[in-house]
Amino acid sequence: MPNSYQETICKLVSQVNPDVIDFSKERKRNNAPTLASSEFITNRQQGDWAESVILRAVNEMSENIVAVKYGKSDDIIAGEEGFKEHYAAYQQELDEIGKRPDILLFRRSDYEERYGLDISNEQLTEDFEKYVSKAFAGIEVRSSSFLVDKYNEEEEKIVNNAVERILLLRDEVLSDYRDLLLQKKPALISILEQLDAETVFVLNFPPQMWRSSQRLVELAEKLREIRQNLKVIQDRTTLSITPKVEDFKVVYNWIMRYGVPHYYVQVFFDKVYGISYRKILELICDSELEGKEYFIETDTKNQNKTTVKIPTTVAPCIGESIREPQHRSVRKEFNNGRLLFYVTFEGGEAFLDKGVFDNLFQCSL
Repeated sequence: MPNSYQETICKLVSQVNPDVIDFSKERKRNNAPTLASSEFITNRQQGDWAESVILRAVNEMSENIVAVKYGKSDDIIAGEEGFKEHYAAYQQELDEIGKRPDILLFRRSDYEERYGLDISNEQLTEDFEKYVSKAFAGIEVRSSSFLVDKYNEEEEKIVNNAVERILLLRDEVLSDYRDLLLQKKPALISILEQLDAETVFVLNFPPQMWRSSQRLVELAEKLREIRQNLKVIQDRTTLSITPKVEDFKVVYNWIMRYGVPHYYVQVFFDKVYGISYRKILELICDSELEGKEYFIETDTKNQNKTTVKIPTTVAPCIGESIREPQHRSVRKEFNNGRLLFYVTFEGGEAFLDKGVFDNLFQCSL
């Protein structure tokens, strides 16, 4: 029998527009990659580091909760012997049980020491699956190579400069070209008069292609520059939590099998944000929120995979600071003599906000 969480997720899934995520569509198995790149391995190393930071932070802070490694993260990569078989087994597991979260959280009373803190390679026995179902949360850890505070500081400068330029151009146009606007587009006068430090985030107007006189060319150019700066302001300017669209169904299948609430945690190099799978579904069920509280984009940095991007402004910050890791270069040699050089990460520490963490995961850290 499904529990109340599973019933809620089922209801939300039924409301998701299939043009956004089609949960009824059969999952297409990806072909095994043939070669790994230095960037790919570095990104995976960073992801493994982010996962370890969260594991250690929970286990070092809490006497009530145990964080356990659960997701697959073997070291074998494309181009190495046995990779195709490893990849095929992973695809089979996705079809059988869905996508494992990277971390499971157990209340101390439900944690079984015989399994230890790493259950990523346990066989799918009946007893083991019953144990997994005792977890009160599963966490998919994502990583991002940004400093949130630095990014936000720079974005604020860009926005402030754009606002300043818009207001200067507005005054110039209304002062020096009002007669032309009255002739060509009187409605623009009202729009320009409404532009201020607040309305710049919502107002816009269509491009004007006037060329019949020098003054009209100048006016059209100033209006074009206003529109360019409006776009700078109105485009998404925050960092995001980034679940891949292709993962939603396999995460859903895992939830339906085990009944454990699922969460996404995004680890930056100075902060940690988290959001529940349930909350993401609630957002994407509301088309009015697209472009505001979520974005759906093809991510060139992630093999052109379609990604749902949830701005960090929508998600709670569960870690206000991180001690950055040490990093070093590694040389990897394949059997055929091919060399790869990538970066590994060691150490570092996340400082979790107990109140925010407890509220998000409905627990007592």
